[in-house]
Amino acid sequence: MANSLAGPTGSSPSLVTGAAAGAEAGVAPATVRKWVQLGHLEAAGRQGRTHLYRLEDVFAAERATRGRSRRD
Repeated sequence: MANSLAGPTGSSPSLVTGAAAGAEAGVAPATVRKWVQLGHLEAAGRQGRTHLYRLEDVFAAERATRGRSRRD
């Protein structure tokens, strides 16, 4: 059975849960949820009730928000 999340070349995209996304980016899962609320990140899919995110989108959101709390 083929992976329904597979890309056109047959390779599966890097879709992860919010908890895994936070671990990869070095932030808490609550931070990932905050990025979604603020519009910096959008879910790429769902698995049941769990939102899934592309790792490249997670890293882009992390770069976009990095250092904002330190700016004066």
